[in-house]
Amino acid sequence: MAKFMSALAIAVSLSGVASAQSYPSRPITLAMPFAAGGPGDTLARIVAEHMKESLGQTVIVENVTGAAGSIGAGRVARAAPDGYTLVLGNWATHVVNGVVYALAYDVVKDFEPVSLVATQPILIVAKKTMPADDLQGLIAWLKTHPDKASAGNAGVGSSTYVTSIFFQMQTGTRFQLVPYRGGALAMQDLLAGQIDLLFDLVANALPQVRAGTIKPYAVTANVRTAVAPDIPTVDEAGLPGLHVALWNAMWAPRETPKTIIAKLNSAIVEALADPAVRSRLADLGHEFFPRDQMTPQALAAFQKAEIAKWWPIIKAANIKGE
Repeated sequence: MAKFMSALAIAVSLSGVASAQSYPSRPITLAMPFAAGGPGDTLARIVAEHMKESLGQTVIVENVTGAAGSIGAGRVARAAPDGYTLVLGNWATHVVNGVVYALAYDVVKDFEPVSLVATQPILIVAKKTMPADDLQGLIAWLKTHPDKASAGNAGVGSSTYVTSIFFQMQTGTRFQLVPYRGGALAMQDLLAGQIDLLFDLVANALPQVRAGTIKPYAVTANVRTAVAPDIPTVDEAGLPGLHVALWNAMWAPRETPKTIIAKLNSAIVEALADPAVRSRLADLGHEFFPRDQMTPQALAAFQKAEIAKWWPIIKAANIKGE
């Protein structure tokens, strides 16, 4: 019996190795936890399109939305660890949600990191008629008009919401937080003058800035963004340290074999090294990580550092999901 069990264990092990070596032999599903047409969805589709060339199999992007991205991420956490179900998550799904919501999975322990993909900062904007012309002026105006202004957001835990809270904590200002079902709806009301402020992704806000329909103040980074080099950083604008970036990364379910993770990582690295891919993503406001930060180990360390930074801030602000 002991010999039989030993032989069975070896057979299972060899089967797993063979499966990893032949991977992928069928299409891969890449879960996108947010709606079609948004910045994350566009990023997923551009990267997936090129990954197909490296892997020899189609990478199908599936929008699995709801609960601030936790439904899509949760599905991947529960999936078989065979490399055929992945998630393109971000700072919200794999950092913020872990402390804001009571999840049925662990944002770290239930995933295998594959690679960082892209990142972009937040752009602080206001309606066109806002009296302040620079960030210091905006802060001064908000302090002299406490609770009078309103800022839109895409819901508790979203980058727009957490950045709004972080801004208030750093500046000592108070304004109303107005939730929307998505960032696009908040932008519509900003354009209409129904709300005063928005802390939105560069990709979403920049077209309106260029059209002259909203007023930009700063990007939440320590370096200017390449697509808007004329907009100052928060450090330059007098609010150093207000750094927020919505970074995106790819994960597989826990215990996915390392050989499969390596193949996926290589496909992502190749995709983001392609000049045409980089150009398309850069035009959308995405920025890229250095090659040495695009390893599974680097993603694990990066996520850990982000959790160490943001969880105390979120807990201090008592941000809780519904």
